[in-house]
Amino acid sequence: MYLPSFNLSNKTAVITGAGRGIGRALAIGFAEAGANLVLLSRTEKELNEVETIISDMGRTALPIVTDVTKPSDISEAIEKIKQENIKIDILVNNAGMNIRTEALNVTEDEWDKIMNTNIKSAFFMSREIGALMKEHGEGGRIINISSVAGKIALRTGVAYGATKAAMIQMTKILAFEWGKYHINVNSIGPWYFETPLTKELLSNEEYVKDILAVTPLKRIGQLPELVGPAVFLASDASSYISGQTLFVDGGMTINGF
Repeated sequence: MYLPSFNLSNKTAVITGAGRGIGRALAIGFAEAGANLVLLSRTEKELNEVETIISDMGRTALPIVTDVTKPSDISEAIEKIKQENIKIDILVNNAGMNIRTEALNVTEDEWDKIMNTNIKSAFFMSREIGALMKEHGEGGRIINISSVAGKIALRTGVAYGATKAAMIQMTKILAFEWGKYHINVNSIGPWYFETPLTKELLSNEEYVKDILAVTPLKRIGQLPELVGPAVFLASDASSYISGQTLFVDGGMTINGF
């Protein structure tokens, strides 16, 4: 048998930032692939909406209102997972934000918000879930949602780009350290996708024109196009892949700007 399984049945995935955008799409896509979910976000209403969708599909979803920028909140979420006796097989570090400020105008508050949301949360989530994966002894998958900004210099994004580059390097180091525990750590680097975070930018025709000019496929990505790569990295089909970043970018990083 040469075709490995992409099926996530009997697996449980934790997804941060699961209430909207990429996190919501991945949560629903993972459920379609057979997984059960633990949903983390600060937005209770949105989490409950995603839980309902997943429950209607016959999967289980545990929503936990969590501010993943706070290690204390992460610890509380881990305790709830333990109380429910849930074995975690997959972690997706998706929570992220950007404040588009030119470098000379970036404030300390902006810098800290971006750093805490994008990279601090991903590390402490990985540390806690990685410990659980090591403890249950069956390995697991960690997927970090990075960005092409971690590889290519983009306009007005010094703090954001720094976090995404750090995420790519963190992915490599964790893969190196945790391979002996059978934990595969990879990342996905998206380009522009239609999400609540990008909606305003993508309503600007001139901005979109600039984006498409450096995108070989000449279009904006659609959220389902991120689900396939994520399911692949979460499944047995990627069992010998670790420490890698898969750019889902319409070819943008072939040459850069």
